Amino acid sequence: MVEAKLSWITEEIQALEESGLMINLRVIDSPPGAWMTVDGNEVLNLCTNNYLGLAGDPRLKQAAQAAVEAYGVGPTAVRSIAGTLSLHIELEKTVAAFKGVEDALYVQAGFVANQAAIPPLVGREDVIFSDQLNHASIIDGARLSRAKIVVYAHTDAADLEAKVKEFLPQYRRGLIVTDGVFSMDGDIAPLDEIYAVAEAYGLMTMVDDAHGEGVLGKGGRGIVDHFGLHGKFDVEIGTFSKAFGVVGGVVAGKKLIVDYLRQKARPFLFSNAVTAADTAACLAAVKVLSESTDLVDRLWENTETFKSGMQALGFDVGQSATPITPVMLGDVKLAKTFSRRLFDEGVFAMALGFPTVPKGEARIRVMVSAALSNDDLTFGLEKFARIGKELNVIS
Repeated sequence: MVEAKLSWITEEIQALEESGLMINLRVIDSPPGAWMTVDGNEVLNLCTNNYLGLAGDPRLKQAAQAAVEAYGVGPTAVRSIAGTLSLHIELEKTVAAFKGVEDALYVQAGFVANQAAIPPLVGREDVIFSDQLNHASIIDGARLSRAKIVVYAHTDAADLEAKVKEFLPQYRRGLIVTDGVFSMDGDIAPLDEIYAVAEAYGLMTMVDDAHGEGVLGKGGRGIVDHFGLHGKFDVEIGTFSKAFGVVGGVVAGKKLIVDYLRQKARPFLFSNAVTAADTAACLAAVKVLSESTDLVDRLWENTETFKSGMQALGFDVGQSATPITPVMLGDVKLAKTFSRRLFDEGVFAMALGFPTVPKGEARIRVMVSAALSNDDLTFGLEKFARIGKELNVIS
């Protein structure tokens, strides 16, 4: 019997179930390759963020295994006391060289990277200008800073400038922060226009490149490379959990800022260092991308094949300019039904609804990968066509 003091949780869960918003976890029993084992079924993977197929790459696995033998399974300390391994330093230098920045700081996750970077740069006397659709990790990092948060219209540099003119004079200093690639819609921030505003008004700049690294720019060097803004953006936030196929986050940019964050970033100072195995695998992934553009090239070929195929079938795939392909359905119950039927047919592609996306904008989000073969893409398109007609989404 539920205790009276916890009865409200039961009511909340019931409301989630009735609205179709209840999250039910799928259980994975394989690497997230082109095909994977989910809830005991072998299914085509159109769901994970394994953009380049590196999560199961033998080079990364061998690097991780060797690191365990050399360093053990855990550092058992924070970086600032006794947890900084030579591997951590090597990764930071390698990432900085790959991205064309002065320095980099390796932390536990991409989510953590935003919490590490934002609060030391701004506080109660300052203002943050944040894109309307920024990721939850940016929103939480901004809240932790206690700075004034001013939201500007999505990817709208003109509205950003108007907000800067209105609010900046009231505060000590300001920071513009935006996602590079927006994870739900797959569109790209106009980084050149944002930089122009920042320069005109003396604002610090920060971009979260979680879905841009390994995808945009030469050989996957990210959105700053894509726009040719090397050395101009102050902070680049990245993650190793998507295109790089491992785990961990990075704060990259100007050495002065990175050195300061080593003194002030609370997740860096108060949370255990990342394991040697994960660090070595991240390092191997960056080296793979540094040596060849083949995987990134294949990713974009697959993206064009899938998107054009979906559009030819009559699906609405939004305004994405990246491998993120939202299949817009609107109603969350329809999206969940569509996802469930795809799974029955051997395709793993999850439905996303509120609060992950706005109400009325539920969708199936397809994540295209370089690991997919032409046969895999054909299989996926055929299943989307079958279910789309069955549910009257397309004719």
